Amino acid sequence: MRLYVQACAEEDHGDGSLIRAALNDVARAGNMGRLARDIGMSREGLYKALSENGNPTFATVMRIARALAMQLRISA
Repeated sequence: MRLYVQACAEEDHGDGSLIRAALNDVARAGNMGRLARDIGMSREGLYKALSENGNPTFATVMRIARALAMQLRISA
């Protein structure tokens, strides 16, 4: 899961679409309802944020990463 999200982050076009898609895949592979509760969103809201046309806030991405026991890192 971590390696998949990391690979998508490295290949992202700069618009976050691959990262969003990877988080969507990981969330759907697990328990979307529990993840939504863990981050303080409705299940429907999380589905919408991570959908193809979704545009999750940075705060939402951070909460999802933490709930999935991941950390976002920026390096040169």
